[in-house]
Amino acid sequence: MNKLSVILASGSASRRSLLANAGVEATGIKPNVDEDAAKAAFRAEGMRVADQALRLAELKAIKVSRNHSGLVIGGDQMLNLDGEPLDKPADMAEAARHLRRFSGKVHRLETAIVIAENGEPVWRHLTSPKLTVRPLDDTFIDHYLKAAGPDILNTVGAYQLEGVGAQLFSRIEGDYFSILGLPLLPLLDYLRVRGVIAA
Repeated sequence: MNKLSVILASGSASRRSLLANAGVEATGIKPNVDEDAAKAAFRAEGMRVADQALRLAELKAIKVSRNHSGLVIGGDQMLNLDGEPLDKPADMAEAARHLRRFSGKVHRLETAIVIAENGEPVWRHLTSPKLTVRPLDDTFIDHYLKAAGPDILNTVGAYQLEGVGAQLFSRIEGDYFSILGLPLLPLLDYLRVRGVIAA
């Protein structure tokens, strides 16, 4: 079997964990992409939220792929609230404001991965799980933020579905792995096609 190396162009512990748990050996390398500058440029162009996520994933994959051989996976996830992108909250006060905005509403998680090889994108995938947040009052939001702790500041939406964040929702539609940040099943299909994992 062709043993192409797999590199995850990300510092995301959750993405690394998802790959490892699925039996995929991947080296993690941070891509050092200026995400804030890239997002500002995309938003100045009026780019759709889903396209922003795809472009960022591609930038990360290509940046690492230019200096490393093998298949480089770049990923990005953006929260889409009625066509507006919301980034990770800067602090707990902003997390509370985000939760108040989500309360009783539906949002999408635009979850993109791009694989690059020899500095060029060779595969792309985008999925958009839909999450319905139940009505939340300030007392619950305060309790939730204390229970969730500062780790949620590393997540779009200020929640981790695999933890206490599950209490925020009345309904979710879409792939669980994609909500966690990595469309794992289509990615595994591609890695099988490339001979990285057993078919």
